[in-house]
Amino acid sequence: MTRHQRMIVVMAASLALLVCMAGLTLGSTLLSPLEVIAELFGLGDGENAYIVMTLRLPRVLLSFLAGAALGIAGLILQSVIRNPLASPDIIGITNGAAVAATLYTALLMGKWGVAGLPFAAMLGAGTVSLLIYLLSWNKGVTPIRLVLIGIGMAAAAGAVTTMMTVLSPTMVASQAYIWMIGTVYAANYAEVGAMLVVIGVLVPLTLILTRPAHVQELGDDVATSLGDAVQRHRTLFIVISVALAGSAVAYAGTIGFVGLVAPHIARTLIGRSFYLLVPVAGLLGGFLVCAADVIGRTLFLPYDMPAGIFTAAIGAPFFIYLLYRNRNL
Repeated sequence: MTRHQRMIVVMAASLALLVCMAGLTLGSTLLSPLEVIAELFGLGDGENAYIVMTLRLPRVLLSFLAGAALGIAGLILQSVIRNPLASPDIIGITNGAAVAATLYTALLMGKWGVAGLPFAAMLGAGTVSLLIYLLSWNKGVTPIRLVLIGIGMAAAAGAVTTMMTVLSPTMVASQAYIWMIGTVYAANYAEVGAMLVVIGVLVPLTLILTRPAHVQELGDDVATSLGDAVQRHRTLFIVISVALAGSAVAYAGTIGFVGLVAPHIARTLIGRSFYLLVPVAGLLGGFLVCAADVIGRTLFLPYDMPAGIFTAAIGAPFFIYLLYRNRNL
């Protein structure tokens, strides 16, 4: 790791810490950083404990973890597919997760409870991923064909979710609406714990696969000649990406464009070292979602605007720029 890369990692971590602190201090009740730190370490008088520990801390943690999961999932997809336009929301993975989560809420939530929700979301994300791959196959899969079919699948999955929202009871419709716009409103520590487990297992596994990730960026023929098990590693990478994106959708909804923007910013800052790109893309993804949530619940008081609105406002123009830059692919 060069000195420049160390500085970028430290800066990304510092930005993440600052936005998390902003999320704990800003709101309808303004708190100072010292008051927040006192409550976090149990040194305060308890006056602000409910605000910090119950209302804001779970929301800040969940937004950061969901953003980190989406950022890393997007990085993996872009590396494996070798397409700068790939991300979980662009190619329909998050939309598939939202469809499955909505179906689970409507049909099985009363029987199996909320514990099965992330597994349903991951199953939906995996099913859509498989469909996209099969529909893209024509004597092989070209990156641009996969992205275009993925965009179509994303639109179809979004339409299905909308239809279920219209036809479902009020409770299911309101939950589906949350997934469609992307928000961490009413986050709790159980959801934070679940996201920590997913990230704690899958991120180290991703780092272990650094060498296959670098080799596969050289192309299938070169990777095979170097002894890499291309198909096995590619499948494992896609499973990891689907699991990260599916779990983020299960608890934070379909927050768009984070998986597209964060990896590109990380590459611009850190270079092409996959081992360093994973934590930096995660930190930047967490920063984007947490910052969007802070803006949504403070800038428009007394309204609580969904974080997905602000990530889309940033990501949509960026996606158009990438389309223009890669128009000859």
